[in-house]
Amino acid sequence: MEEFRRGYAGLCPAPQESVLRRLRGPAGPPGRPRLDLTALGLSLETCGAIGRLLPGAAAFAEVALGDCGLSEEGAKLLLHGLCSNTTVKSLDLKGNNLRTVGAEALGKLLRQNKSIRSLILEWNSLGVWEEGFSFFCQGLGANNVLQRLDLRNNQINHQGAAELAMALKQNASLQELDLRWNNIGLLGGRALLNCLHSNRTLKRLELAGNNVPSDILKAVEQAMDHNQDRQTILNKTQNRMSILSKEVLSLKDEKTKQFLDLMDTIDKQREEIARSGRMSAARVTQLQEALDEQLSIMNSLKAKLQMTEAALALSEQKVHGLGELLSATKQEQTSMAERHFAELQQQKQEGADRESKLLRDLSAASDKNLLLRNQVDELEKKCKVQQDQLFQVKQDLTNTTAELKLRAAQAEERLEMEKKRFKQSLEDMESLRVKEVDHMAQHMEVSERSMQDRIQRLEAIRIALEEELSQVKAAAVTERGQAEEELMKVRSQARLEEQQRVEHLEEKLRLMTESRDEAQSCCLKQKQMVADAQAKASQLSLQADGLRRRLEQLQQDLNSKEEEKVTEVNKVKVELQEQIGHLQAERTAQEGLREKIAALERQLKALSSNHREALLDKESEISMLLEKLRMKEADISRMREEEAQRASFLQNAIMAYVQGSPLGTLSSRK
Repeated sequence: MEEFRRGYAGLCPAPQESVLRRLRGPAGPPGRPRLDLTALGLSLETCGAIGRLLPGAAAFAEVALGDCGLSEEGAKLLLHGLCSNTTVKSLDLKGNNLRTVGAEALGKLLRQNKSIRSLILEWNSLGVWEEGFSFFCQGLGANNVLQRLDLRNNQINHQGAAELAMALKQNASLQELDLRWNNIGLLGGRALLNCLHSNRTLKRLELAGNNVPSDILKAVEQAMDHNQDRQTILNKTQNRMSILSKEVLSLKDEKTKQFLDLMDTIDKQREEIARSGRMSAARVTQLQEALDEQLSIMNSLKAKLQMTEAALALSEQKVHGLGELLSATKQEQTSMAERHFAELQQQKQEGADRESKLLRDLSAASDKNLLLRNQVDELEKKCKVQQDQLFQVKQDLTNTTAELKLRAAQAEERLEMEKKRFKQSLEDMESLRVKEVDHMAQHMEVSERSMQDRIQRLEAIRIALEEELSQVKAAAVTERGQAEEELMKVRSQARLEEQQRVEHLEEKLRLMTESRDEAQSCCLKQKQMVADAQAKASQLSLQADGLRRRLEQLQQDLNSKEEEKVTEVNKVKVELQEQIGHLQAERTAQEGLREKIAALERQLKALSSNHREALLDKESEISMLLEKLRMKEADISRMREEEAQRASFLQNAIMAYVQGSPLGTLSSRK
């Protein structure tokens, strides 16, 4: 406000003190700033300065210039400044005696301004000049923003009312029009009533103090009531349509979110399945590697067995060599015994030969005999020692052969047992591995098939849900289109019937007025004739009697006509009552349509609740699937742990077996 005051003081060559004092005051509430200059006599310079400041100097929502005594030029300058303003919502110009120039400026303002919602023009003279008021009405017809117009006490006649009616036919935003205390009359009231058939936005039309007949006022009130009912119905339908559209959009958003969540869960499940497949493949590769390691261990054991068999073959060869040595020693012993026996025999023979000689030579032989006896004793001792040695060697050979045989038998039994156990362990390991691999493969295939089937089911359910949504949407769209078509048909029929009835009533009223005018003219003529007859009563007494008869006949005709008028009025009343009944029937039909719309809304709500329940069921199924996947993962982890324990047990058993076997002891001794 201070900036506006400074601008006014700078632009106006002779600023008014009253205006400056008013501008120093508060600018109204903070949400709606107001420029209030009511009851201040504004000069032409002040009007020009304010008109130049109004386009953008201050953001006023209300401008009050009532009872300011504006001149035509001053009002033109002010209104020219408001043409490009975009913030003023309410304009008050009452009591300024605006005429032609003001009306033209107001018409230009209504054409160009797109922000003014309320215009108060009470106590002016806009209807005095027809050209200016017609320009104002043209601007009103071109305006699509103004909602409230006050034209009280503006000297508007029936021609101005006709111009206003033409403007109201084109205007689609005005809701309140106040025309009280003007000179509209019967023709102006009819024109305004006729324009209400095409104008559906006007809710309030005040025509008091305009010499308008009561039936036209009632018809105007009925039209206003009809417009208000129609506007309320349209607002309700628009609100319901907006609510339904919002609900449909929310359902669409929820369905898209749920579909995206389903797709995310399916992708996650696929990733988990792929991950579990990878883990199982890695576990299978690890098991294969463990089996390969076990096979390598078994191959090493086989190699060790082959080495032990080779060592046994070498020991057998050694035993065979020892046996040959024993046989050779036996042969040598036998040969030595034979040689000793032969030598003994030869010695005995020589002794016998020598006895003869010794007898001869006892002295020489005694010595020799002593020597020979000594030699024999030594030889016997040597033989005994050799025999003892041979016996010990034989015992050692027998003991060694027995021990070797026992050891060979034990080694063969152990080898056979180890071979059998190894073969059985290999067969068991291979069968277990084959079974576990087959079981894992079957389990993976079954799980993959089940997951694929579930994925296909979920996709089928999703497709079915989408189809149901599309069907529901199509049904809703078709039902809404049918309802709208039925509403349009009903409205068009009602409009046509109302127009036809109004035209029929207007024709009847026109005929009645014509007959009444004729009757009045006839009465006037008869009165003139009676006056002439009374003036000429002295001369035309005979004609007076005839005229009296004619008067009686005319009175009878008038009575009959009055009775006909009464009957026609009764007929009109009956027709009006019938129209009221038709309107009530139309209202009942509209109520039925409203009930249908409510039923459709209930159906949509039921469908939405069903869809939500289906979605909740699907979410529960998804949670069940997730729990099953978790259980399967727990089973797989448990199987993996059991396989690891089995592998560790097998490895410990093989190591214990290798360490506890004689081959292990031999290898440890080596």
